[in-house]
Amino acid sequence: MLFSFFSRLIACVLLCATAQAYALTAEQALAMAAGETDDRVAAVQQAVVEPSERTAAFLQALADDAVKVAAGKALIVRDDKGIDPVTGAEVPVPSDAEDIINNNRMRGEIDTALAGLALFGKDETQRMAAAKALTKEPDAGRLPLLDKALAQETNDKIKTQLQLARAATLLGSDDAAQRIAAAQALSLSATPDTRLLLNERVTVEEDAKVKAALQAALKAIDGQLAWGERLGAAFSGISLGSILLLVALGLAITYGLMGVINMAHGELMMIGAYATYVVQGIFQKYFPGAFDWYLVAALPLAFGASAAVGAVLERGVLRFLYGRPLETLLATWGISLVLMQLVRTIFGAQNVGVENPAWMSGGVQVLSNLTLPYNRLVIIGFAIAVLLGMGYLIGRTRLGLFVRGVTQNRPIASCMGVNTARIDTMAFALGSGIAGLAGCALSQVGNVGPDLGQSYIVDAFMVVVLGGVGQLAGTVYAALGLGILNKFLEGWAGAVLAKIAVLVFIIIFIQKRPQGIFAVKGRTAD
Repeated sequence: MLFSFFSRLIACVLLCATAQAYALTAEQALAMAAGETDDRVAAVQQAVVEPSERTAAFLQALADDAVKVAAGKALIVRDDKGIDPVTGAEVPVPSDAEDIINNNRMRGEIDTALAGLALFGKDETQRMAAAKALTKEPDAGRLPLLDKALAQETNDKIKTQLQLARAATLLGSDDAAQRIAAAQALSLSATPDTRLLLNERVTVEEDAKVKAALQAALKAIDGQLAWGERLGAAFSGISLGSILLLVALGLAITYGLMGVINMAHGELMMIGAYATYVVQGIFQKYFPGAFDWYLVAALPLAFGASAAVGAVLERGVLRFLYGRPLETLLATWGISLVLMQLVRTIFGAQNVGVENPAWMSGGVQVLSNLTLPYNRLVIIGFAIAVLLGMGYLIGRTRLGLFVRGVTQNRPIASCMGVNTARIDTMAFALGSGIAGLAGCALSQVGNVGPDLGQSYIVDAFMVVVLGGVGQLAGTVYAALGLGILNKFLEGWAGAVLAKIAVLVFIIIFIQKRPQGIFAVKGRTAD
């Protein structure tokens, strides 16, 4: 009697467990895999209302194009092995099984369904990401799924995001009152995604009251986002200014102090960037555990490689051309072409990939529409550090004293026992090395290719000329000023017109003040 009771109890438990595991039916699987797109979409939306592990596995197989249909049944086929999507058991794959083709709409629906299933996972980050994904892709068919997730969710932030997703879904409701309530709820979320949803809805809305509510919500969101956009433009300008500063600091020595028009300055930056790429490859192959620190090792190599090339350039070519600016310009331009071709020969003509270390990935979320990337913040700090180091070297060290002496009055410096030829080489190598550091920094925010330097050489000369030749303080003001001015004009007139406007501004400024922002005082300026 007792044995019979336990036998029936165990059978009931197994039956319940089996029913839970087999929540996906063969009919549901076939409906999601075959038929008209509208019917398949409806089947997917219906399946995720009561999801199971089998449902998730089948949807993932659909997303991976690993589903076939044969004899009125859907099969998952991976590595030439057939799997029954309902039981998970291995089954033979018929020879006449047909592949399932998903169009773009179906793929979008499957991806969104997978995101919806993530709402019920244990990982809060994945649940938040799923809620945000559903907010961007509202669909009335997912309303039961959202209600179910809201009822189960315990995290307040995720619950708020789910309520926004629900409000975004109700924007398409047939009930005008629900649409007004949804607009009011979304107005509390000042994000670019919410603004996009409301803008899309207001263009098709016909009800006057709902349209007024949508416009009021848009006005409230625009007001909250305005400060984020202004601060974002200012940060972008400072970021661009820091990059221009790094690029122009080396040129401030070779052109500003030594008077050498070095058209190969951009290629010295390129050498620094490729040195960073080489160090990255060495760490990937030999020190994968320390990959996040490859950039620290790349800095001295980038400086040294560019400085060595600069020293060879000065010793081999430029020392014979001092006082002949036109010949110097043509010679350095020719050398820049040689360096670009050399890099193409060694590394190929295509851009190479330089990855950010993990500690430079991501950013700081300041406002809903303002994120400050770590790599940009690091480059701003790096530019400040290089500026301070260079200022100390020029203003407080023996080498800086000799450089200033030679550039201000070469014959007198020579009479005082200064080896002017050696100082010229060291100063040019220093400027070239700083260009290499700029290339190392640029590799973290842009593409690395043979033409890298060409994108910045004109801007670098503009910064040095605008700031005042030979004036480090002027270089700083000019770099930040041009960076911020350029970014604010971009938002108003576009990138091309902004570039033209900045160039016109510099031409007019130089016409009025040829010596730049800061003029050199003393007899050497005459």
